[in-house]
Amino acid sequence: MPMPPFQGSITALITPFKDGKVDARAFQELAEWQIDQGSHGLVPCGTTGESPTLTHDEHKRVVELCVEAAAGRVPVIAGTGSNSTAEAVELTRHAKTSGADGVLVVTPYYNKPTQEGLYLHFKAINDCADIPILIYNIPGRSVVDMSVDTMARLFKLSNIVGVKDATANMARASQQRAALGADFIQLSGEDATALGFMAHGGHGCISVTANIAPALCAEFQLACLGGNFKRALEIQDRLMPLHDALFVESNPGPVKYAASKLGLCNGETRLPLAPLAPSSRKRVDEALEAVGLVLV
Repeated sequence: MPMPPFQGSITALITPFKDGKVDARAFQELAEWQIDQGSHGLVPCGTTGESPTLTHDEHKRVVELCVEAAAGRVPVIAGTGSNSTAEAVELTRHAKTSGADGVLVVTPYYNKPTQEGLYLHFKAINDCADIPILIYNIPGRSVVDMSVDTMARLFKLSNIVGVKDATANMARASQQRAALGADFIQLSGEDATALGFMAHGGHGCISVTANIAPALCAEFQLACLGGNFKRALEIQDRLMPLHDALFVESNPGPVKYAASKLGLCNGETRLPLAPLAPSSRKRVDEALEAVGLVLV
């Protein structure tokens, strides 16, 4: 069976800022480092990339910067979701023209659409551009949870290829696999439970932790994909303090702070995200040391 086009450790990239503006140089250097460290794909402009606070022009520019930096070496899956269907369509069309390999579309937040509303939202995006679409199901942030039945309806459309599942419910991976088959790409959206997700038949993880530990996350995913769950568990045990610490406050505050400690960029976020509290910084510092990452 051919492997899916999106698999392994795919990094949900942070968006570095400098003096309130997107730091294009730091972003492309980060993307280059990710590829050098073995990451299997890149996601610009997801929630970890602070997409809600990017202007439309910034959003489009970050996608273009990522495609340029990747230069075809790894897939680029552009975040193009919105709670406005028209806005999601616009961003998806731009991702296609920019050369992205796929798009990641979150279930509409705040609006609380019905399952039929979810279907019609994703169908409109499916119909707007010929580009692979990953559904991003994250009820903890969007409030709505796409059902397996709705996902199965969407998979019949031409461009829907899979899901980023951030439910942290291991049963969903098996339920979706049973309903949609092994060709439906299933990527975990939750680092701490990715091991279980992979054991249930997942294809990879769109990872926050991979921003700062890309080599370990890539090795972990390769072990899972190769069926070496003994090795995967060893890496999981090593990374677990980091998985926890990176969510001590709202993402991406902790991971941006960690990136600053590793000299990858400064830790600047945009409001309404506040700088990390001293206790949270201490927790992240301790996790970085426990994993063995070098601080600057």
